[in-house]
Amino acid sequence: MQVAEDRWSDGVPEHQVSGPVDITELSRSELAGRLAELGLPAFRTGQLWHWIYHRGVTGFEPMTTLARQLRDELAGRFRIGRPVPALEQRSTDGTVKWLFRFADGSEAETVFIPETDRGTLCVSSQVGCTLTCSFCHTGTQRLVRNLTSGEIVGQVLAASDALGAWPSGRAGRPITNIVLMGMGEPLYNLDNVAAALRVISDNEGLSISKRRITLSTSGVVPEIERCGRETGVNLAVSLHAVTDEVRNVLVPINRKWPIAELMQACRDYPGLSNARRITFEYVMLDGINDTPEDARALVRLLGGIPSKINLIPFNPWPGTRYRCSPAPVIARFADIVMKAGYASPVRTPRGRDILAACGQLRSDSERQGRRREPRAGTGVGGDIGTVGI
Repeated sequence: MQVAEDRWSDGVPEHQVSGPVDITELSRSELAGRLAELGLPAFRTGQLWHWIYHRGVTGFEPMTTLARQLRDELAGRFRIGRPVPALEQRSTDGTVKWLFRFADGSEAETVFIPETDRGTLCVSSQVGCTLTCSFCHTGTQRLVRNLTSGEIVGQVLAASDALGAWPSGRAGRPITNIVLMGMGEPLYNLDNVAAALRVISDNEGLSISKRRITLSTSGVVPEIERCGRETGVNLAVSLHAVTDEVRNVLVPINRKWPIAELMQACRDYPGLSNARRITFEYVMLDGINDTPEDARALVRLLGGIPSKINLIPFNPWPGTRYRCSPAPVIARFADIVMKAGYASPVRTPRGRDILAACGQLRSDSERQGRRREPRAGTGVGGDIGTVGI
């Protein structure tokens, strides 16, 4: 019988806050500017970009298209950042979960979920979260800080290292889709998220199509239009309720931007069409939001919005007061929604043997850290059963 594998690394992070510039924090144009300051021709930018984001090198030594003297000079001025995998867990179902540690000791979770037709990497955008969604484990943990664009990109780089997922590889690429559904609210860190997505989607590097990237929000209404305009990626909305009364409890940000305002922002999302639908995430909570009346209200609520609905069986975490809706109740709910013409797949929770509810891995790390030595803390949210858009 397979068991989940845990591997800890207690060494100090190799990355330093000061010193050589981390190239992963630079946009392509910013990198070009830095190289121009050194008197290097423009084509050098493309060479470095190819080595770093297509070939996956972690240093300048392997860059054999560059002269030795140039490699040495670049190594003195730049570095190629990676978060340190503090913990890796592998589920019996193939799911892989990493707790990545950044230069200041903060930690965030990243999850890879393999499926028959895709491989989805769930990436974090913050260390912790300001939101207090009552069903989400992140809600029990405080916000530490935003992740930088390089730290967001770095999760993809480090996961690609572990999975052999580089575009230059001979085998098929394990990572085909990216979802911003991990720790944090991406729209509260949109500048860094947008910068990271431009790097991730660059067709001369990691080359993940924007049509295969999904950003999930709890409903930061003022940033939704800008998100669509600046990133061009797919939008997912953590809805989870059909009335303000219930959503105020489940997703407290609703008190600031209620459902009516959120739905209008979705209708106005740039590029929205039947070919590019918004995904609405709806966690199934026993006796809270799972009645046939709720299903019919959901159908009415989404009228006129090209959309699909992900029904998510709740994945309990220690201390939660919620329970997952019974399977027959979820099936009945899905049937009502599907008969109304909406795709409503029921997501299969993944990686339950490796603390699948996001945030549990990080909480375990904090407990381990308190037993060993003080360390900066973080938080994560959601349930990895939500990904696979």
